[in-house]
Amino acid sequence: MSEPGTPTFDQLRILLAVVDTGSFAAAGRRLNRAVSVISYGIANLEAQLGLPLFDREGTRRPTLTEAGRAVLAEARTVSSGIDGLKAKVKGLLDGLEAEVNLAVDVMLPARRLGEVLRAFAAAFPTVTLRLHVEALGAVASLVLEGKAEIGLSGPLAASISGLDARAAGCVAMVPVAAPDHPLALSDPIPPGAGRGHVQLVLTDRSPVTEGRDFAVMSPRTWRLADLGAKHQLLREGIGWGNMPLPLIEPDLMAGTLKRLIMPDDPGGMYRFCAVWRRDRPPGPAATWLLDKLVELGRDDADLPGASDV
Repeated sequence: MSEPGTPTFDQLRILLAVVDTGSFAAAGRRLNRAVSVISYGIANLEAQLGLPLFDREGTRRPTLTEAGRAVLAEARTVSSGIDGLKAKVKGLLDGLEAEVNLAVDVMLPARRLGEVLRAFAAAFPTVTLRLHVEALGAVASLVLEGKAEIGLSGPLAASISGLDARAAGCVAMVPVAAPDHPLALSDPIPPGAGRGHVQLVLTDRSPVTEGRDFAVMSPRTWRLADLGAKHQLLREGIGWGNMPLPLIEPDLMAGTLKRLIMPDDPGGMYRFCAVWRRDRPPGPAATWLLDKLVELGRDDADLPGASDV
């Protein structure tokens, strides 16, 4: 059995034009070519593939054969790939990044992150995005090391040498526990009661905050590097801890977690900042991402009486 030849992209363009316009003449007008050139292109394509693509009997309108329909699907895939390649190259020529590495704090509400990235995908379809989700100082560490061009960090990064920062909203952190936890069953919770129970604490995977604790009251701690694991252990009643309010609101409504009214640990506001290296200003796509994150954070409101954590 003979192998099919390799069609040219121009031949595939002619095939798509004939199918999309409905006739050889209309395809010629779209491509600004004579009808004879269109016919010759289709004949050459059929010869290359060794298959008839159009049924030329019994109709004046070009009708695809079964083989033609199969080839058409592949031709559209190739055309789409070429269009994507041309768009990416144009973006590079215009100074647009081929790829953006974004690091975000795990406390950022997932709904906001999804909204930003959905808009980014629509605005920059040719730019590849790599997303890193980290806790505490690890976001700033990735940006400082050049592993991420930009970051959405917690409040720690605003004062780190070598980084520029812009305020980007906040999220409320509140202490919670399972409904059958002793602290949840205590009403009211006396001052210092949290010290007598295991506190689940999120830890940093970077050296930026090595040896530092944040909002840790109890000498009895379990330390976790994953917010999802902390969330699950809280629901299991293993300990108490502070969590971002948007994440645990469904638990509060369902009764799987209870908010703790603790006189010495009422929670507070965890403030975000968009960061980048001072010596490496972000490109157009990364700058757009930073601006969007800052814009969506402007309407964040503090809880009444809450201080910063």
